[in-house]
Amino acid sequence: MLIILKHGTGPKEIEAVVEEVRRVGYRPHVSEGEHTTLIGAIGKGPTPELIEHFRALEPVQDVIPISKPYKLASLEVSPRPTVLRFPTGATGGGEVMVAAGPCGVESLEQTLTAARYVKQHGAQMLRGGAFKPRTSPYSFQGLGEAGLEILAQARQATGLPVVTEVVSPEQVDLVAAYADVLQIGARNAQNFALLQAAGQSGRPVLLKRGMSMTLEEFLMSAEYVLAQGNMRVILVERGIRTFERSTRFTLDVSAVPVLKSLTHLPVWIDPSHAAGKRDWVTALALAGLAAGADGLIVETHPEPEKAQSDAAQQLNEAQFTEMMSRIKALLPALGRRLSQPLEMV
Repeated sequence: MLIILKHGTGPKEIEAVVEEVRRVGYRPHVSEGEHTTLIGAIGKGPTPELIEHFRALEPVQDVIPISKPYKLASLEVSPRPTVLRFPTGATGGGEVMVAAGPCGVESLEQTLTAARYVKQHGAQMLRGGAFKPRTSPYSFQGLGEAGLEILAQARQATGLPVVTEVVSPEQVDLVAAYADVLQIGARNAQNFALLQAAGQSGRPVLLKRGMSMTLEEFLMSAEYVLAQGNMRVILVERGIRTFERSTRFTLDVSAVPVLKSLTHLPVWIDPSHAAGKRDWVTALALAGLAAGADGLIVETHPEPEKAQSDAAQQLNEAQFTEMMSRIKALLPALGRRLSQPLEMV
């Protein structure tokens, strides 16, 4: 249920309502707006008697049952967009971030080269896979902890925060020790033990939509992270499986406005995995941003033809530069901007 407090309610009265929420066995989530404070009470569906109990409290203006099965992800609990902030920029609320880098970390030279040029051309986060869950067990599986160490060196050299994938609950602590953001890939989007462990890590979580997931299922997966008390989740539409085979997956551009009508969480696009071919990545990136996406995660490699994974979809530096140039031209027309480092704002 959603508890709406009266305008002007002070901190002591807010805390008293929060304690009462805890006393009756619910978990409180406080959202303070400019004029109104909301308290989401998360738990089993409230009884009419419980709703009336909270309505009778002096600071309470009204109590509304939350209809969505995804409670913490819902706009009913947090009606304002969540903005996630990093030293290099922010995502959400009109701020757009780009995470870019190679599909897989292959060497220090390769990763540093990519990190330097993605930063130069406006990306605010470095992506790179140290652990690679692949369709074939014979494909490149990543460098493991050595890859994490390379990402950490690239972060030190460029200042870019790092997002990298974690593929099992047992890896969460290890990956969290190196990464700034934990990525949950499409194949693990309903690995609930992994989602819970990632939620407990204290790191922001970038959650990709599973290739056969409905949007409600996607939000319920995010709820597993949020339910651990970790509200820093980015949702990523990366293409779903349809009958069409000309692209690797079908980018569900409509997912962006639909999700933004349902949740306060930032919504990103992964045009690389949707396209499967570098020639179409920029067009899909622009389409996602035009639909309202708060960010992009894009694959780029200094020498894509030599990449050990997903070579066909990785942009080279010139293609990445061209994509960023077009993004910078598009965003002002949408009333948004490519986010800047905090010290530049």
